[in-house]
Amino acid sequence: MSQLDIRIGTCAPLDKGAAYLKQILPHGFESFSLSCWKTLGNVDLQRTAKEVLDCIGGQAAISTVGVFGNPLMDENVVQDLARVIDAAHLFNCDIVAGFAGAIEGKPLPESMPQFKKVWGELARRAKDKGVRIAFENCDMGGTWESPRWNIAHSPRAWEMMFNEIPSENVGLQWEPCHQMVSLIDPIAQLRTWAKKVFHLHGKDATVAWDVIRTEGIRSGRPYVWHRTPGFGDSNWTDIISILRMNKFRGAIDIEGWHDPVYRDALEMTGQVHGLNYLKRCRGGPFVPNPT
Repeated sequence: MSQLDIRIGTCAPLDKGAAYLKQILPHGFESFSLSCWKTLGNVDLQRTAKEVLDCIGGQAAISTVGVFGNPLMDENVVQDLARVIDAAHLFNCDIVAGFAGAIEGKPLPESMPQFKKVWGELARRAKDKGVRIAFENCDMGGTWESPRWNIAHSPRAWEMMFNEIPSENVGLQWEPCHQMVSLIDPIAQLRTWAKKVFHLHGKDATVAWDVIRTEGIRSGRPYVWHRTPGFGDSNWTDIISILRMNKFRGAIDIEGWHDPVYRDALEMTGQVHGLNYLKRCRGGPFVPNPT
């Protein structure tokens, strides 16, 4: 095993391409997860891929490319996902990430027929291209009774989804933060689901257990915050150890722009701290064994 079997990187906007990566590459990021919000827009995937690979050279890798919209209610998102699947190889990448989608305003199980229809076809397309599909586990403010944007936010939903599409190239873009927001123990969950985790967002959370114990979760007082790794509650050493024990190969890419403290002018300060923290949790610099 190598330290770079698990790369530590960050998320970056696909539409800003190489111009953005050039500014942050010197900080030591080993991978980049590139994505667009809702739509690809006017992104030229072939040109962008060339510029990005020229920029990073051998210093980093592209871990995922993706579009984060609602493919169960917007055909344009489906078409964009198909384009990204077809173009993933241009980025030397084999993972396409995004939301699973949702039929909003109806209980989650009612999304399953459309999920099977849309993602069954996309998963077959991806398999033909040697691409894996990774669903982010964010709830987007939805619930079981009324999901928003994404049904892939709970283990019960994952079981239903993977039953509908029992394909080895369909899995998760997992992070502990979204599970902690639901008061789930991410370590116990990862031990169960590690084999289905294709990519990780490096995002943590802080849970205010004092507020929960004294006021519950309906008092109107905040009881959980998204955090950059290194500032939250998760044991990332355990997370990386569990991944290694399950022979995970891939990347943990920091999803910034959520921390309530290390934000605005301190955004990149927080991200670089998170980068170095996760490298330490990975074991620090590689040290060769004596011969």
